[in-house]
Amino acid sequence: MENVRQKYFTSKEMKWEDLGGGVQRQFLGYDNQIMMVKVKFDKGAEGAPHEHFHTQSTYCASGKFEFTIDGEKKIVEAGDGVYISPNLLHSAICLEEGILIDVFSPVREDFLDGSGVSYFGK
Repeated sequence: MENVRQKYFTSKEMKWEDLGGGVQRQFLGYDNQIMMVKVKFDKGAEGAPHEHFHTQSTYCASGKFEFTIDGEKKIVEAGDGVYISPNLLHSAICLEEGILIDVFSPVREDFLDGSGVSYFGK
């Protein structure tokens, strides 16, 4: 495996990154195979519609969100999980302030090097 990137830390060691639009992000751990990210949303904040080749699984740690995945809307609350297949158009609107834990495979290189467009906020 080429250039295996690993990052081991606790969330207390990582700073929150302000993405704008009432959304903040904190990396929780990653290597080339997987990435876990905590995303904090203010009420009314949006995860703009986007798609990516990564497999995504999301756990709602707190709050309430309206997810739209491939045109289908679902309400997601604390304790719920969501699976998003690669290349499906998806978005989220925060109905009650909350935190999502996103897990991606493989790692989101665009999150690390800043080359991708932010999917959060306007």
